Amino acid sequence: MLRVSSQSNEEDVNLASIVEGTARDSGIDADKALIEFAEAGLGDDGDAIDAARNTVAEQLGEDAMVDAAGVIANFQRMVRIADGTGIALDDAVMMLTADIREDLGINAYGGAENSTEVGTGKRIIGRLMTPFVSRLISRIAPR
Repeated sequence: MLRVSSQSNEEDVNLASIVEGTARDSGIDADKALIEFAEAGLGDDGDAIDAARNTVAEQLGEDAMVDAAGVIANFQRMVRIADGTGIALDDAVMMLTADIREDLGINAYGGAENSTEVGTGKRIIGRLMTPFVSRLISRIAPR
């Protein structure tokens, strides 16, 4: 979704920096603060979470901090449910995300073994469909 939203907003973001947990040339406002908040949210150090939360609120505002906290919590929930139940990605998602999953090393994550990789033909179809899906999402999703 970050890839699609950045494309629809004509923003240039480096998604690898997100996966790596660094703010190296990410292209996202307050990237360092957001990454530190996300990393702190994965741990159990209350002081680190408080400090990171306050930094995000100072740099982006209270509403953005609440949104960021919601995103962190939602991803934790989704990943734990998917990994715990062995949910696989469906063929359409596998087709549309084959290139980015490979580029970012997501196929090496433990949960990736729950999904069956699509063949070359479906990967090509996914690459051809991605620009159209991005445009469709940008038109129906609010900015």
